Amino acid sequence: MTAPTAAPPAEAAIQRIVRRETHAARTVPVIIAAVLGILFCLYVLLESILQTLGQAAWLIDPPTFAHWLAGLPRNADPVILGLAGALVFIAGLWFFLMAVLPGRRARYAIPNPRAAVVVEAEVLAASLARRSRLTAGVTAGQVLVTVGRTRVEVRIRPTSGIPVDAAAVRAAVEDELALTGLDPQPAVQVQVSTMGAIGQ
Repeated sequence: MTAPTAAPPAEAAIQRIVRRETHAARTVPVIIAAVLGILFCLYVLLESILQTLGQAAWLIDPPTFAHWLAGLPRNADPVILGLAGALVFIAGLWFFLMAVLPGRRARYAIPNPRAAVVVEAEVLAASLARRSRLTAGVTAGQVLVTVGRTRVEVRIRPTSGIPVDAAAVRAAVEDELALTGLDPQPAVQVQVSTMGAIGQ
């Protein structure tokens, strides 16, 4: 009697797993923003309680701070004010970019009906470099492959006196990419160096 096999995961579950693995999480920016907001609220609450009890302010009481803030940039050092403004701008820009950019990782989803398959860009580049090296007839140190979201760049430094067929290398790399099933397929660009390697 054979054991029952587990049912393959649903398509929606596979898509969720693939998205989680190919996109960076926003956990760190969210935690930083939440902690800063909580600390600011606790500080304002502390100063308000001290003012209500008639005690001296811990750092600065809220009315004095509000009056000082409303009076900017009067009586403020321009250098300090400029540095503070630049820091606030950089922090705001960082949070804004974290919110609107897709945050893609250097990973690629390989279509599979039964499981979520995700490969690192380095693994894909190594596979394409091996195929390029075998097709060009050169050593591993003479091939450099860079995998991008929409383009694959193959740089080959041929052995001196032995020409390399760039079209054949491009066809081989495209065939290797077709086996992965990436959608969309990145464009392949092959560059053969005019300076050959000696003694390879």
